[in-house]
Amino acid sequence: MRLLEYQGKELFDQYGIRIPRSQLANNIAEAREGAKKIGIPLVLKSQLTVGGRGKAGAILKVKSEDELEPKFTDLVHKEVKGELPRGILLEEMAPIKQELYLSLFLNRGKRCYSLIASAEGGVEIETSDNKVVVDVPLGGLSPQVAEDTAHKLGLAGNAVVAFVDLATKLSKMAGEKEAELAEINPVAILGDGSMIALDAKVIIDDNSMFRHPELKKYEHVSELEKQAEVSGFSLVELEGNIAILGNGAGLVMSTLDLVADAGGKAGAFLDFGGKATTETIYEALKVISQIKHIDAILVNLFGGIVKTSLVAQAILDAYGNNVISVPVFARISGAESEKSKEMLQGSRAKLYGTVDEAIVAAVAAVKQ
Repeated sequence: MRLLEYQGKELFDQYGIRIPRSQLANNIAEAREGAKKIGIPLVLKSQLTVGGRGKAGAILKVKSEDELEPKFTDLVHKEVKGELPRGILLEEMAPIKQELYLSLFLNRGKRCYSLIASAEGGVEIETSDNKVVVDVPLGGLSPQVAEDTAHKLGLAGNAVVAFVDLATKLSKMAGEKEAELAEINPVAILGDGSMIALDAKVIIDDNSMFRHPELKKYEHVSELEKQAEVSGFSLVELEGNIAILGNGAGLVMSTLDLVADAGGKAGAFLDFGGKATTETIYEALKVISQIKHIDAILVNLFGGIVKTSLVAQAILDAYGNNVISVPVFARISGAESEKSKEMLQGSRAKLYGTVDEAIVAAVAAVKQ
């Protein structure tokens, strides 16, 4: 579960991590109210789950009252990677002396958290050579290790004390909330050496949500995901252009990984489970058709409980009723698979003997 910036900062505040004064606004009236409380100059920040908003022009400085309304209106209607903001955060400007990068991420290979810190805030950390990486035991980051990291970053005086405080609190939050990632980019160092989190990127492990009812308020389900749930299947919207359909979350997840390995990007994850009918699969295709950035549909189906002929009929009906117009690439095996292949022969759906062949074809098609 990807938290929006203001939600991540709410968690930071609960753990004593200093954040700027801010207020979320969903309309211009709330923006004016927020500007009066915070004062101008301030910063307007689109609340998005996707990255790259700074480069996309979705963070704007407001230096006078006259700039507030036009810039707020601009951000409200500005898409970044196909996503519109879920509110605009008004935030005070901080007198920055220096910036740092700091994050803790769940290192599954080592079964612990790893801390990454850099004296270059605001950078894409993957491309930075100037960084410190430290593995953090399950008990959390110790003050001594945090202090050693601060020295490696070239910090001195009050900044060392502030870094130890910030890093240990971030580690405590990540562990207790079972976060897969807790990132601050940038951390601002102020003139007195104190530190403040200017951004927040927090991803919570979905599998742990039953232990965290306090985080339920942060769950966001799109209208299409609600529609999918009502129809009896699971949908997750993603950023790519290939919709992946299958019966069983494990099968769909593994297919998603294979698509990524082949150079493709999944645009939707759809699991219609073991109780699917022609009607529910048809509804699933109707939902997929409403996702604008989908250029191809990849079906990976193993018919055990579900008869594959039901899926074949749903695909034919969807094409016949102009519900879908993008190409379908399908690997179908299992119960009634030969019948399904006969049904789809000559249709706009392309059938393949293996899932690898179907994936290669789908990725090649969308790249064209």
